[in-house]
Amino acid sequence: MPKLLQDFSIPAVFAGFITFLIGISVSAVLVIQAAQILGASAEQISSWFWALGFGIGLSGFILSWKFKYPVATSWSTAGLALILATGSGYSLYEALGAFFISGLLTALLGFSGIFQKALSYIPQSLTSAMLAGVLLKFGITLFASMQNDWGFILSLLAVYILSKRLSPRYSIVITVIAGLALCPIFLQFHAPILQWSITKPIWMTPTFTWSAFFGLALPLFIINMASQYLPGIAMIKSYGYKPHVNQLIGWTGLTQMLLAPFGCYSVNIAAISAAVSLDDQVHPDPEKRYIAGMSCGFFYILMGIFAATLTGLLLSFPPIFIVALAGIALLGTISHNIALAFYDLAEREAALMTFLFSASGIQFFGIGSAFWGLLFGFVVLMILKFRAKPLPK
Repeated sequence: MPKLLQDFSIPAVFAGFITFLIGISVSAVLVIQAAQILGASAEQISSWFWALGFGIGLSGFILSWKFKYPVATSWSTAGLALILATGSGYSLYEALGAFFISGLLTALLGFSGIFQKALSYIPQSLTSAMLAGVLLKFGITLFASMQNDWGFILSLLAVYILSKRLSPRYSIVITVIAGLALCPIFLQFHAPILQWSITKPIWMTPTFTWSAFFGLALPLFIINMASQYLPGIAMIKSYGYKPHVNQLIGWTGLTQMLLAPFGCYSVNIAAISAAVSLDDQVHPDPEKRYIAGMSCGFFYILMGIFAATLTGLLLSFPPIFIVALAGIALLGTISHNIALAFYDLAEREAALMTFLFSASGIQFFGIGSAFWGLLFGFVVLMILKFRAKPLPK
């Protein structure tokens, strides 16, 4: 406890909050839609949020505390897209069975060490190019939003740049506070009336069927590996940490499996949102940034306890508020990964193709561009590095 108090910092808590905010803001509504497609009642949907909040929050909080680096966890937006696309063919209880199996497969893959062995063969230039490509849209969207909300965006950028110059450690904290103050001035925003209530978990006995296994469990498992764990682990490594890959994947998979009967469809390592908790704006000392991961977990737990209230509050903010904060918070991470991606001249062309492919946003077989961009770049690198053996004289 004394070390925890010594390492505690306000910027780290704010970084954890922004990580949490980015993680849920884009897809909180999709969670509701996915549950409704499966036939869940209002009480069961609240249970979904309770299970997701506790599963994601506890795993991120404990893993960050245990390993002393930020382990931001989240749900899978790509997984939600899969449920929305195929969920009408299954009952709620068949889907819960698929969530259980997907978590079990994830835990087995993690604790077996297979995933970590595969990662060791991928150059950092390609993983950094993949991450830079995936994050690029956030930076572009930030500046593209000036078309309609130039006053708000320019004011927020001015605050960020000046605070970055005068007080780098607190630049994000100051920017968030400024964003809240600027909302009523530039945007249509009215504070909602909050009704506090504690969410009650509901046990829903899973049903196991072969159709749900092949049609939902396996695709969900593959998509989570490709779109969450692969870039998420790469993100942690890009900041100089040595992630305990087996433990991170194993324990998050086990958490998903245990909470699946309450509606937990995924517990993953965060990819995009995790960048905010890893950046040097959190703390100059990398060994003290784990507080951001613990803070993110704490906010997810709060979401689980007060699911309906907190989700309603966050969704009341104009979308541009979240877009602007996410874009500004990720600027440092985008530049960091671009620098790593194109540092090695011999790998630069393969890294460029990985970057562009990952930034394209296309999908094949329900798997996003991050995975395919990395795979394509790896093939290109192998071809360019291949040297034919000279013919014998």
